Amino acid sequence: MMKLSLGPLLYYWSREDTLAFYEAAAGWPVDIVYLGETVCSRRHLLRLSDWLELADRLADAGKEVVLSTLPLIESESDLKALRKLVGNGRHRVEANDFGAVRLCAEAGIAFVAGPTLNVYNPETLAMLAGMGAIRWVPPVEMTHAMLKAMPIPAGMATELFSYGRLPLAYSARCFTARRYNLQKDDCQFKCLEHPEGLTLYTREEQAFLAMNGIQTQSARIYTLAHRVRELADAGVEVLRLSPQYRNMAAVVDHYRNAMTGETADPAALRKFMYADPCDGYWLGKAGADFLPEKAA
Repeated sequence: MMKLSLGPLLYYWSREDTLAFYEAAAGWPVDIVYLGETVCSRRHLLRLSDWLELADRLADAGKEVVLSTLPLIESESDLKALRKLVGNGRHRVEANDFGAVRLCAEAGIAFVAGPTLNVYNPETLAMLAGMGAIRWVPPVEMTHAMLKAMPIPAGMATELFSYGRLPLAYSARCFTARRYNLQKDDCQFKCLEHPEGLTLYTREEQAFLAMNGIQTQSARIYTLAHRVRELADAGVEVLRLSPQYRNMAAVVDHYRNAMTGETADPAALRKFMYADPCDGYWLGKAGADFLPEKAA
């Protein structure tokens, strides 16, 4: 049976808001919860000890908990934090760079291969399976046709990013700090002022991208709730929902209902979204397209 996961928090929220969000998530109908910082190492209102405490609470609530790693390791302190996370001894790890993959493999730890590993071919996927990956998350731009044609190693599950602003790229530079004419090392934590990212517009006033610290996102929200049958047909076993600041409980309920056979009306979901929807990547079209009536 298909499962529902709550992906790692991509934004920088206050400590109080973050703790309240996960306290509520303990009662949501999600099977898997990812925790940890996956964008910027300067975001440290919650330390590893706090994430572990949250993880234990969510595990007690019946959730499978996974601790996610950073996609960019830029310093010795980042590497030290990575080693501690991988060696936590209590919860599974999502490896988002190949340094984390190596640490997991050397320790003999089963792990989740995250989307920023950029796995596009069966040889790489087979290699990761041999190193201990038990689940993988394809890159967000992978199409239905590409995924359906991918040979999946025995014992490995597929989890697909299915809701949220698409994480498109990462940089050593901080775009949010740049917006305020600040240096990255003196950013004044401006990301706290943008709990859903900072939308970038074209000269024609069309929403184009979103800035989230060092991460570039889509301005539109990727949604595949209306394509659950296609997802199952492509072998997807877990649908990943990216946390948003408002209405997340309603989004979770919408996806859970779609997974149990109810008709998923995109217009009904749109009421709980803070930006326009898109599903183009799944169809092999422009990422910003939204074509709910077109089959994959």
